Amino acid sequence: MTAEILDDCFAEHRQTMVQVQLRARGIHDDRVLAAMARVPRHDFVALQYHSQAYEDHPVPIGEEQTLSQPYMVALMLEALALNGSETVLEVGTGSGYQAALLAELAQTVYTVERHASLANSAGKALAKLGYSNVRVLVRDGSQGLPEHAPFDAIVVAAAAPSIPISLWQQLREGGRMVVPVGPAEAQELQLVRRQAGRAILCNLAACRFVPLIGDEGYRNGW
Repeated sequence: MTAEILDDCFAEHRQTMVQVQLRARGIHDDRVLAAMARVPRHDFVALQYHSQAYEDHPVPIGEEQTLSQPYMVALMLEALALNGSETVLEVGTGSGYQAALLAELAQTVYTVERHASLANSAGKALAKLGYSNVRVLVRDGSQGLPEHAPFDAIVVAAAAPSIPISLWQQLREGGRMVVPVGPAEAQELQLVRRQAGRAILCNLAACRFVPLIGDEGYRNGW
C-alpha cells in the first residue's frame, strides 16, 4: 500500500541516493528503487540527523540501535523479490523506515521490535505517512509471530548466531528469508529459500548489524 507523501526538500537527496549508492552498485529491482526514491528516510530519524539521513552510512536511532546504510536496506529488499501480494514479517522494526519500504512493496507487513520506545516512535512515523498495512508489535522477534504465520517473506534486521528455527518454521513453502548470521566481527547476509521443505542458502554479502537479542538470538548481546 502506497502512502501519500508530499514533495519535500530532501527529494533530490533521495534521487542521488538511489542513483549513486544503489543503482550504480548493482541494485536493479525497479520496485525497490522506486520505493526508496519515494519514502522520506529523514522522517525516521531525529531532527539532528536529518542532514545525514541519505548519506552512505548507518544513522543512530536510540537504544544503541541504528538505521542501516541505504545500500544494505536495498540489498535485503531486492533479495526478497516481492511482487506486492505478500505477507511479510520484519524482525527489528528500529526506526520504521524499512517497514515503510516493505509497506510499499508487499500487501501486509508485521514488524516486531523488542524496544517499546522504538516501536512507539516507528508506529507514529508510519501512521503519519499514512501506512495502514503495517502492524507494529513489541516482543522477542527471534521467535517470530506464529499466530500470523506462515509468511511469504521474512527480513531480519539484526545478526543471529544461526538461522532462528522458529523463523524458518514460519516461512511458507517457496518463501524467502534474509538474515545476517554471525558474531560481531564476521557476519554474512544470507538469503534462505524454503523449497520442498528444505533450506536453500545463498550468501549475499559481508555485513555488520547489531545483535539479535532473544531466546533464539544472542541472549545478552555480543
